[in-house]
Amino acid sequence: MKKNLSLVLASLVLALGYNALPFAVSTAYAETEAAAPTPAKTETVRPAMGKPLNEIQELLAAKQYPQALEKINALESIENKTPYEIFAIDRMRAVVASGTNNTELLATSFEGMLKSNFLQEPEQLRLIEAMAGTYFNEKKYDLSKQWALRYLAKDNTSQPVHSLMARTMYLQNDFAGATKELKQLIAADQDAKRTPNNDNLRLLGNSYQQLKDDASYIGVLELLVTYYPKKEYWGDLIYRVERKPGFSDRLRLDLYRLLLKTNNIEDSSQFVEMAELALLAGLPLEAQQAVDAGYAANILGQGKDAAKHKQLRDKANKQAADDAKTLDAGEAAAKSSKNGTGMVNMGYNYVIRAQYDKGLALMNEGIAKGGLKAPEEAKLHLGMAYLQSGDKTKAAEIFKTVQGNDGSADIARLWMLMK
Repeated sequence: MKKNLSLVLASLVLALGYNALPFAVSTAYAETEAAAPTPAKTETVRPAMGKPLNEIQELLAAKQYPQALEKINALESIENKTPYEIFAIDRMRAVVASGTNNTELLATSFEGMLKSNFLQEPEQLRLIEAMAGTYFNEKKYDLSKQWALRYLAKDNTSQPVHSLMARTMYLQNDFAGATKELKQLIAADQDAKRTPNNDNLRLLGNSYQQLKDDASYIGVLELLVTYYPKKEYWGDLIYRVERKPGFSDRLRLDLYRLLLKTNNIEDSSQFVEMAELALLAGLPLEAQQAVDAGYAANILGQGKDAAKHKQLRDKANKQAADDAKTLDAGEAAAKSSKNGTGMVNMGYNYVIRAQYDKGLALMNEGIAKGGLKAPEEAKLHLGMAYLQSGDKTKAAEIFKTVQGNDGSADIARLWMLMK
């Protein structure tokens, strides 16, 4: 929320109806005062005040602020000013303060105006918000917070003011307070079916990092990749899964699959390792796809290791071609095994080759057969297979069943967030 004093002036003009029309002069104030126990609300001034006020307005219109302020200060010596005359003086002083970037004078003037009976609540709120924004802009965060709290005491629903409060708290190192404000803003957006503000999400994430609350920070990253699926957010989220205690190296290929999907593989060694892991898993076509992606990105085939990259590419291509010729034999061998591990792996191989029906049937049959060394990993791969087939509903159903602390459940959750 950035509001400099020239913008405050514009807000003031709009909120208060400031114009160049002469002040209406009345001789009836004494009678009104005698008849009413509360301050008069008639927007008129006495003859003694009318002329100088109109002269001040002319000076303000000409932006002759020092001369206008001199005349405004001279009016303070006039006794028995009407409530509206006092309000008019404060209003003019506020215009001078805005025009001369005098924040303290502006605050004093606004205080006087807010004490009057001549502002409706929406107008009061606009002045309070403008003052909070002005102090924030000047990095006077304590004062900004005071005015923001004053606003929220009258209207606790303002998203801009809550946003200002969150940023003020963050800059004052009140990260717990900032997270509270930001969580409310984000929840309000979600309840209203709006996309949460990107800056609010990032600031919430930064606040959790300052509090060293990794679990909550990961939750924010998940929101970021949901609403703003940038590769940087995905990369941060994926690598955090790898760093979690108990993560199994057996799932490194699955991490690479996510990194490749989100365009987060940027190093030749990563493409090479992914391809080699796919070959070890008996998935030469996936190895071929990884190598091809590295070449397409102009990462493989470059520099001093270009010859090694070519050897890997040739190896992946040959094994992928050979594998295509022996699929039936591989399937038969998998089915004859005492457990379902081979069937799950073989089924996923079919899925990679876009033979979805055959592959999914084989994977389901293998999981039902049992005897799996890593049943959660098998369910993870089944969910991925359904996702590749285009059945997102079934994929989500499977992913939700994946459990364990080896990383399988975390990876399943990330695939569920993938658009």
